[in-house]
Amino acid sequence: MSGNLLTNGILILASMSCTVIGNLLLKTGVQHPGVAAVWPLSLLNGRTLLGALSFCFAMVFYMMVLKRTTLNLAQSIFALQFVLVIIAANVILSEPIGLQRWFGIGLIAAGLFVISLTNPTSLQ
Repeated sequence: MSGNLLTNGILILASMSCTVIGNLLLKTGVQHPGVAAVWPLSLLNGRTLLGALSFCFAMVFYMMVLKRTTLNLAQSIFALQFVLVIIAANVILSEPIGLQRWFGIGLIAAGLFVISLTNPTSLQ
């Protein structure tokens, strides 16, 4: 049972990490010139392509999580990725986090705490 929890945790962490990295790559990528001046090629460059690839990996890991648990629990846990993207944007891209956003982050954290009270056997 604990092996399943560990595997689920690793898959969740991998998916969320890929999502955070994908978001950062897309954000920084669209700030740079694309392969051509016309849309949508103006958005394509190495960073945006790596960002899209990162989202593909996130999707594969997420599908593996869905195979092992319920959708409602998976989505509840994956709410944490919104917080992680905001914090990564602050730390890496120096984007400010205002008081209202911190309040929202606190609400998400409180919700995740309530979800963590779920019976661990439901993660199998």
